[in-house]
Amino acid sequence: MSHLTTRDIDHIFESLRKGLVPERGIDAFAIGIEKQRGELHRQLDLAEDDEGSIKFLRGGYGCGKTFMARLAALDAQSRGFATSFVVVSDNDLKFYRFDDVYRKVMAELSTSLCPRGALSDILDRWIGEVEEALIAAGEDEEAPDFDSKVRERLDQDLASLTGGQAPQDFVRVIQTIFDLKQKGEVAEAGALISWLSGSGNVAASAKKIAGIKGDITSRDALDYLRGVLAIVKAAGYKGLLVVIDEAETILRTRQDYRRKSLNGIRQIADGAADYRGLLWLFTGTPEFFDNPRGVAGLPPLHDRIRFMKQGRFASLRQAQLELRPFDAERLTGVAMRLRELYPTTDRGRLDLRVDTQFIDDLVAQVTEGFKGDVGVVPRQFLREFVNVLDLVEQEPDYVPADAYAFTQPADLSPEEQQASAGGVPTFDDDDEPGLTPSEDVW
Repeated sequence: MSHLTTRDIDHIFESLRKGLVPERGIDAFAIGIEKQRGELHRQLDLAEDDEGSIKFLRGGYGCGKTFMARLAALDAQSRGFATSFVVVSDNDLKFYRFDDVYRKVMAELSTSLCPRGALSDILDRWIGEVEEALIAAGEDEEAPDFDSKVRERLDQDLASLTGGQAPQDFVRVIQTIFDLKQKGEVAEAGALISWLSGSGNVAASAKKIAGIKGDITSRDALDYLRGVLAIVKAAGYKGLLVVIDEAETILRTRQDYRRKSLNGIRQIADGAADYRGLLWLFTGTPEFFDNPRGVAGLPPLHDRIRFMKQGRFASLRQAQLELRPFDAERLTGVAMRLRELYPTTDRGRLDLRVDTQFIDDLVAQVTEGFKGDVGVVPRQFLREFVNVLDLVEQEPDYVPADAYAFTQPADLSPEEQQASAGGVPTFDDDDEPGLTPSEDVW
C-alpha cells in the first residue's frame, strides 16, 4: 500500500461521498482483486519489455471496472509509465473517429508529476535527456552549435523509435517547438503543442511557423500516437498505458456509429503489437462483449478476444480479464479498511460506534435487499457508509445501531435498478443482428 498524505485521504472520502471512484489512493482499500491486479502487472511487464498489448476488463455493473482501471493507471505511474484515462462518451468522444480518440488521449495524458495534459512536460524531459547525453559525451553546452546537435539528436531519436513511420508534419512540429523554446517564444511553442495534442483551435499563424496546414485527421491520428509513444519512451518513461473506460457506451450510439466504433477497436486490437511499449486497456460489460449489437456482432473482433470459461474457471491471461461482483466478505473488508482510513478526532469513539457488528449487519441488509447480489450496489453502499462515518464524527449523540435503517437508495442508476430487479441493461434494437462494416471505414 502506498503512503497516503492527508490530502490523498481527503480526496478519497470526498470522491466516495459523491459516488465516484477516487483518482488516487485507491490501493489503500483494494481488496479481493489481487489476482486480477497481478495479471495487469504482467501486462505492464510486457510493455516495459517493449511489447505492445491490449487487454479488456469484463464485468457487470458494480463489479469495479473503473476502480480496477484507475488502480492499473496508478500502478503504471508508480512503475514509471505515462498514462491516459479516457471515458467513452457519446457527447464529447466519438470513438469512430481516431482523431477524436487521439485528442482525448492527449488531453488526459499524465505522469506521476503531471496529472493532466502532460505532453509539454514530457517534451521538456526528452529534450533535457538529449542535452545531458550530449554533455556526458563531451559536448560543450556553451558552444554555438550545441542546439543544432540537440536538434539533430532529437530527429535521430524520432526516426529510430518510430522506425521512420512518424508523419512528416509531426517531425516538423517537434523541430519547430524546440527552436521556439530555445528562442524563448513560449506562447508560439505552446500553440504548436496544442496542435500536436489534437486541438482544432490553433491559429493559422502558429501553424504557418511550422509549415503545416489543417489539423490531425482520423486517418493519421494513430501514426501521431506512435510518435508520442516514441517521445514518452525517449523522455525516460517505461511506456504508455491508455485506458478506455465504459466502452459499453458505444452500444447507445447510432447504428452506423456503433459499427464504425467497433471496427475501430478491431483495428486497434489488430495493430496493438506494433506499438511497442503501449498497453491498451478497455473496460466493458458482458453485454458489450456478448451482445450481437456489440463485439459479438463483429466476428473478426469477437473471434480474437472471445471470452472462454469452463464452469467457474476463467484464465486471467486471455484477452478478456473477468472481474467478479462484490460479495459480502469483500464489501465488509472494504468498509473495515475505510473505517481505518477515516480522519477522525476520536478514533476510539468511531471504532465503538461503527463496530464490526454494525458493519456486518449493514452488509447483511444490503445483501438481503438485493437478493444476495451485492455487486449492484457497492457505489451506493460506500457512499452511505461514509455518510455514517461523517455523522458519527459530527454528531456526539448519533448511534448508528439505533438510528440506522438501510433501504434501497432512490437514486440508483437505471442499470443498477435493473440489476437489483434481476434484469440486465437493455438497448433499443434498431437494427439487425450482426455487423458488417466495410474495411475502409477510416
